[in-house]
Amino acid sequence: MHKKLTITVDEQVYEGLHRVIGRQRISQFIETLVRPHVASQDLAAAYRDMAADEDREAEAHEWAEATARDVADEAR
Repeated sequence: MHKKLTITVDEQVYEGLHRVIGRQRISQFIETLVRPHVASQDLAAAYRDMAADEDREAEAHEWAEATARDVADEAR
C-alpha cells in the first residue's frame, strides 16, 4: 500500500526533479533512493524464501549450468 507524503525541498531541487526525473516519476525516484536506508531487510530470511522456491531454484541452476558451459567453450 502506498501512503502520500508531503515534503519541502529547495526550489532548485524541485525544479531539477521536474526537469531531470519528470513529474510522473519523482515519487518512485525518491522511494528508490530512500528505501535502502529505512527499510530493514532480513537477508537470511530472504535467502531462505528464495531457496524454498523450487521453480526459481531450477531456473537458477539451469542458468548457472549454461553459463559454465559458455565459459568452458571460450577460446583461451
